[in-house]
Amino acid sequence: MIAIIKYKAGNTASVANALKKLNTDFFFAEEASELDKADAVIFPGVGHARTAMNSLKEKQIDQWLKNTRKPVLGICVGMQLLYESSSEGETVGLGVIPGTLKKFDESQAKVPHMGWNTIQQKGNHPVLKNLDPNYYLYFVHSFYAPVSEHTLAACGYINDFSAVVAKDNYVGMQFHPEKSGEVGSMILQNFLDMVYG
Repeated sequence: MIAIIKYKAGNTASVANALKKLNTDFFFAEEASELDKADAVIFPGVGHARTAMNSLKEKQIDQWLKNTRKPVLGICVGMQLLYESSSEGETVGLGVIPGTLKKFDESQAKVPHMGWNTIQQKGNHPVLKNLDPNYYLYFVHSFYAPVSEHTLAACGYINDFSAVVAKDNYVGMQFHPEKSGEVGSMILQNFLDMVYG
């Protein structure tokens, strides 16, 4: 069973619909103790990083996420909060992936980065199985994670940034797989295949 973290900054309905299409059993978790029942956790997020982080802290979900060995998939702000910090509201993140999120330079192009874009694979990982460099995925974000040793795939907008990251049992996606059509469904299925073998 997959747990979807339900908190004040989570885009839970779209993720739930995506999992239904994949015939996957899931439940919404609002307390840290509920996450113990899950085989894996999806950590969605929209909006402001500090607001999202404060909402996690209210329920002590932040500590659970830092310490779990279960597979965790962070989406959008959910990915960003896996990092040490974000310049959005000077937010301290979970710190499971090294690095700091930065804001795109608004003098270079329109911010937020919104719409469909391709990604370039930089590492091998089961979550990227069958990914074609010509596939488009849906993004909407103003802050980005720099490319690092934990970057599995990068995207170019103003500058290159991390589109997919992984470290240990954590995977993060800056785009929204739940809003990326058949390609997004394939990537979510790849994550589920990782969980269930």
